[in-house]
Amino acid sequence: MISKISKIVLALSIVGSSAFAQSLADAKKAIDAEQYQKAKTMLKNLTVTQANKDENFFYYGWVYVLQEYPDSAKAIFQKGLAVNPKSALNYAGLGAVAVLDKDKNGATTNFNQALSLAGKDSKPYLYVGRAYLLNDVDGKVPAADANAAIAALNKGKAVNPKDAEILVALGDAYRTQLKNTEALSSYQAALDLDPKLAHAKVATGVIWKYANNFESSEAEYKAALALDPNYGPAYREWAETDVRWAFSDPRMASAKIKEATEQYKKYLSLTDLSLDSRLRYADFLLLSGDYKTLQTEAQALSKDAANNLKVYRYLAYAAYENKDYPAGLQAMNTWITKADPKRIIPRDYIYLGRLQIASKQDSLGIASLRKAATLDTAQADVYSEIGKTLFGQKKYLEAAQAYATYTKKSRNAKLLDHFYEGLSYYYGYDDKKPGSDSLLVKADSAFSYVAQKSPTTADSYLYRARVNDLKEKDRNNITGLAKPFYEKFIEVSLAKGAPADKAKKDLAEAYAYLGTFAEFKEKDNAKATDYFTKARDMDPTNKQVVNFFSKKGGAAKGK
Repeated sequence: MISKISKIVLALSIVGSSAFAQSLADAKKAIDAEQYQKAKTMLKNLTVTQANKDENFFYYGWVYVLQEYPDSAKAIFQKGLAVNPKSALNYAGLGAVAVLDKDKNGATTNFNQALSLAGKDSKPYLYVGRAYLLNDVDGKVPAADANAAIAALNKGKAVNPKDAEILVALGDAYRTQLKNTEALSSYQAALDLDPKLAHAKVATGVIWKYANNFESSEAEYKAALALDPNYGPAYREWAETDVRWAFSDPRMASAKIKEATEQYKKYLSLTDLSLDSRLRYADFLLLSGDYKTLQTEAQALSKDAANNLKVYRYLAYAAYENKDYPAGLQAMNTWITKADPKRIIPRDYIYLGRLQIASKQDSLGIASLRKAATLDTAQADVYSEIGKTLFGQKKYLEAAQAYATYTKKSRNAKLLDHFYEGLSYYYGYDDKKPGSDSLLVKADSAFSYVAQKSPTTADSYLYRARVNDLKEKDRNNITGLAKPFYEKFIEVSLAKGAPADKAKKDLAEAYAYLGTFAEFKEKDNAKATDYFTKARDMDPTNKQVVNFFSKKGGAAKGK
């Protein structure tokens, strides 16, 4: 598919290259349509034919910002300032580069300079606002940056209330903070000024997408394409909306994934199929979970990896999901060691950790997962993976701490995670170590939580019984702390029908405990015999059963 589209695009470029409009307006239109290679060709030419216009340099550099090539962008912005030392736009561009480079002081200095030189021009305010929104990791913009963007954009709106681009950018800024009412109002205000603004229609569709109002979302994309049938971003967002729809409604999954692929093909056909466009396609494949296609595409893109190391990220992610761990680990190590450290995101360390663990490098893997959680405290889910790995290594106390962090901080924690938290505390208990009793309390609490949330989970009662039995310090004077939990375990287990072989051994344990309690604490031999008989029916090899009936002698045999 890529090959066919490439040929079409190449043919069109040969035929139409001489006809490309060379105006700044057309270059900006190409940027908005995500036709970055086309825009760069136009703008590069404009910086030669109109070398005295600093805004040509700005927009040329801005394309490199959008493609995350900060060094190239910086060099071009500096040329713009050489043409006009008071170019507010190019200072805004240098601030954007600083945002990409995580240089807060540099960003603030350049943005302040840009706005001090802006005068009655609203565009520097627009691009300062957009630049703040570049600090986006997995769709999240820090509140401080979003608020700074909104403040700059509102100042630009005051300078020129009829700048529709300002209003669209305001909507984008509000959307990052889930302020959808304000965002929709801004997009509508932009459309009131310019009814043919496809960008605003698409942005409105994105809001409906995240509200899972997929029909309304599609209607907005169709409206944008009615305004401009060649507006590629509408197809891209439509494709991504279809993927979300597929995940939200399993009945629609197959049809929507197929539709999403078709929409993305249309998007690609409307771009220049440059490396960056194909990287966007890789993003889509990652989003849709099509890891087989992603690995194939990433391998093809790796031939040009010297131009964009990000290809190795896709290779690593896809290889892990496809269980090709050696290839994934090699790709991830290449990405992390060769890429600019500022480009590494917490998710990279998550996949590095998973690949290391899958490659039997558990200690390294745990360290990588912990680093991901340190870099982004929202990545609490990694503690489940850390806990699972440590539990497998029988490092129970460390596993317990990891599970405890996970169950406390993550909304995705399941009852099984709470159960393993309890197991980790239980197996980590050592009566010879001071303070170990607190582990029993924590284990009991975890198992109690599982029992409350799922009263038919028999194992939660079994382990509550075992934990409470360990609490009995005077083994010669047991008070029966475990008794109600063993009784409940028996009740719940037998309510499910004939027990499985594994459950039989556990039931024998429960009956034997109750028999022992009846024999020594309650002094009721008949009751004890009844319990031990039931225990023997479940597991005649149980040591307590064997011991009890050996004491009773032949009279008890066969009863």
